[in-house]
Amino acid sequence: MKGFARVWGRIAGLVLALFAGAAMAQGTVEVPFFYPVAVGGPITKIIDGLAADFEKDNPGIKLKPIYSGSYQESIAKALTAVKSGDPPVTSILLSTDMFTLIDEDAIVPFDDLIKTADDKQWLASFYPAFMENSQTGGKTWGIPFQRSTVVMYYNKEAFKEAGLDPNHPPGTWTEMREYAQKLTKRDASGNVTQWGVQIPSSGFPYWLFQGLVIENGTNLMNQAGTEVYYDKPEVVGALQYWLDLVNKYKVHPPGIVEWGTTPKDFFERKVAMMWTTTGNLTNVKNNAKFDFGVAMLPAEKRRGSPTGGGNFYIFKKSTPAQREAAFKFIKWITTPERAAQWGIDTGYVAVRADAWKTPAMEKYVAGFPAAAVARDQLPYAKAELSTHDNQRVTKALNDALQAALTGTKPAGQALKDAQREADRLLRSYK
Repeated sequence: MKGFARVWGRIAGLVLALFAGAAMAQGTVEVPFFYPVAVGGPITKIIDGLAADFEKDNPGIKLKPIYSGSYQESIAKALTAVKSGDPPVTSILLSTDMFTLIDEDAIVPFDDLIKTADDKQWLASFYPAFMENSQTGGKTWGIPFQRSTVVMYYNKEAFKEAGLDPNHPPGTWTEMREYAQKLTKRDASGNVTQWGVQIPSSGFPYWLFQGLVIENGTNLMNQAGTEVYYDKPEVVGALQYWLDLVNKYKVHPPGIVEWGTTPKDFFERKVAMMWTTTGNLTNVKNNAKFDFGVAMLPAEKRRGSPTGGGNFYIFKKSTPAQREAAFKFIKWITTPERAAQWGIDTGYVAVRADAWKTPAMEKYVAGFPAAAVARDQLPYAKAELSTHDNQRVTKALNDALQAALTGTKPAGQALKDAQREADRLLRSYK
């Protein structure tokens, strides 16, 4: 009898253990999470490490990072998944995708998840410039994570050779043009060996151009995403300045300048000053074989840059438990210490002011002051171009910019045509 009791005890124990395991598995909340990068590389290792650390801190949550390609591929995959009824629970997508995601009824606002005083304090901690592309209609739809602005990188050695002060980057449009004239080098045949300045016009031409527009005293759209101002005199003036750098002063490469090769041109000393994202900071730090500087964009009527980069969103076709788990993860990954480390590891701007006061960030900035330029530019930054039907409305402007830069249309005509097309697309949203 004792032997039987022992065997029965073991069976009962095994059954109980199986039930406990099943209950634990049932209690685990799975959170599929789209992250916009191709598989492989240092960023995926960082995200995988953060996911593992979060799971250690929160054993009831299983985070599933899915590397979904570029931002464009990620939004396409996310919307396809919404239509098929199997979307991720959370994703990092462009902050400018906000209106598209709202129009597709794909996401929920964060307001329902923000319940405690601690939650409210957390929401208020993000830089206001980043929240401009995260809120509309009195609701918060996105949470800033990997965000950026446009900055100017310049070759200090080239400045010295041209007789310019390497610690005094151009602060105005006039100065940038004058510096670029001194920095442009030509060989005996008159061929340019080093351009003074380069602003990319492929990939995201509207984004770089928006820097010029803000500096000229206006922006490209209203906050409701229902109107654009492509043909305003200040916008036309901004495009004319860019064209003058190319055609009148001949200090900027003609035609379409590639986004992807601009940093390489800088490393190879083919250009002395370039405009690109703060997200390139680590790339420049690792690859420039000369002393370089980072500066805010120069002012005309004011300083300014559009913000850029990605926000966290939470998808509607998820369970309340999944939403709560995703919210927990988003709060966890945007603590001051983690926001600081993410900025150090990637070159993106840490998205909250208290992240810059952490010991790790203070030490980093003390050794690499250029890292603080993007932060210091934030008080002058404005929301990136974002509207309803955003991709087509933005394409109208990109097409206009490329038509002007290739000499197909003058600035005023190109922007008037873009305005007409954007008005047609936005008519139903007004």
